[in-house]
Amino acid sequence: MPSAGDALFRALADPTRRRILDLLAERGALSVSQLAAEFPDLVASGISKHLMALRAAKLVSSRRKGRQQVYRLNGRAMAEALAPWLAKYEPYWSAALERLRDLAEGG
Repeated sequence: MPSAGDALFRALADPTRRRILDLLAERGALSVSQLAAEFPDLVASGISKHLMALRAAKLVSSRRKGRQQVYRLNGRAMAEALAPWLAKYEPYWSAALERLRDLAEGG
């Protein structure tokens, strides 16, 4: 059974989706038309499909504002999906950081 982490990594595998997330992180909530303006080679329906994938992975949320759908980053869901995966690797970088600290301190 796929985990939340699996959905997150599938969504992040696409460079357009990563750029959409970057834009939302840098600028806050944006409409589909505002996002589409950043991708001149894509039509708005293409951006909408990417946003649907990001919503399915719970990386973005949306709300209606007038006639537009406005999207924002869902950082909590991203952190919750990444935390279990990152925890598996934490012992490796912790040991490396301890060795680096020892070297820096002249040990």
